[in-house]
Amino acid sequence: MYGNFQHHLRGELDAIESAGLYKHERQLTTPQGARVGIQEGREVLNLCANNYLGLAQHPAVNAAAAEGLAQWGYGMASVRFICGTQTLHKQLEQRLSEFLGTEDTILYPSCFDANGGLFETLLGAEDAVISDELNHASIIDGIRLSKARRYRYRNSDMADLEAQLQAADRDGARFKLITTDGVFSMDGYIARLDEICDLAERHGALVHFDDCHATGFLGAGGRGTHERLGCMDRVDITTGTLGKALGGASGGYTSGRREVIELLRQRSRPYLFSNTVAPPVVAGALKALELAAGSGELRTRLKDNTAFFRAGLESLGFTLLPGEHPIVPVMLNDAAVAGRFAEAMLEEGIYVTAFSYPVVPKGKARIRTQLSAAFERDDLEFALAAFGRVKRRLAIDGG
Repeated sequence: MYGNFQHHLRGELDAIESAGLYKHERQLTTPQGARVGIQEGREVLNLCANNYLGLAQHPAVNAAAAEGLAQWGYGMASVRFICGTQTLHKQLEQRLSEFLGTEDTILYPSCFDANGGLFETLLGAEDAVISDELNHASIIDGIRLSKARRYRYRNSDMADLEAQLQAADRDGARFKLITTDGVFSMDGYIARLDEICDLAERHGALVHFDDCHATGFLGAGGRGTHERLGCMDRVDITTGTLGKALGGASGGYTSGRREVIELLRQRSRPYLFSNTVAPPVVAGALKALELAAGSGELRTRLKDNTAFFRAGLESLGFTLLPGEHPIVPVMLNDAAVAGRFAEAMLEEGIYVTAFSYPVVPKGKARIRTQLSAAFERDDLEFALAAFGRVKRRLAIDGG
């Protein structure tokens, strides 16, 4: 039987390859950082990691994780509700709640799991979920698991969001939940969360946002999109990750209203049937959260690096998507050109990734660069010089 299925799978893989969409995994030979080693035996500047605050290999985070391993062990071999909850896990949940300005928090193995276990638990067939069209795949998949009616609005289009809220009301929805990314990861655009809250209050809806690409550095205190836009007390639920700015390891969470979190503990399937986040990861995340919350130095350095790099790329004649976020998309539009550009940059000692359809719309291929507080000014100047050389070599006008 497998012979026929194997033939089918081979055809699918060949089609992916021929379309230029096959994802090759480049192996690193060093820990994550501003510079990483690759199998070709070279060290390259890494401009494609989610290591926004540079904490993935921070010595204090590493030390905390090692201490967590020694004190709390390697793994729990259990889900939370059986024998998988240590004091350490409750400490991290409490610290996240304090940092995010919420009533309670629940940990998950990943934010994908947090989103996957959210909508099915909270919403029934008589309810409605209204989702931004560019939301992350984990939100989309989580919504698919729910029996709630689905409505979709154009990206950050408040008029269309209101129209979908009105449609949900006409259809007799019992409860309405608006869901959005806090930051849209392919574009670096920040959601209009304060305006979403305005519409939610006007139409009696709840608000959820996924803040994976904001927690730890966006807003005056690094708390995220809801702090940046002054609506911390107006949102109901946020999901996020420990795998980006907060140490870069693994683990996710849902944080929000107390009763929401309590019900998730009782019924959210990814929480109930997944192993506990490993103790060393929790210990490292506690230290990363302390570093992110305790000083603005890392956030300031990240902001300055982003502004310097954006200005440098613009002076070289590149077309960038506008914004202030450390995700800086360099628009090349043509998928083949973007692929060649990424390969040429690697030859120059810069690790970047090309994104094209179906990850982004057709004709909107790009190099998505991501800045980090770990970069020194010399690193950014080195990267800009490489961008300039490759642009001239490939005869690119702009984007």
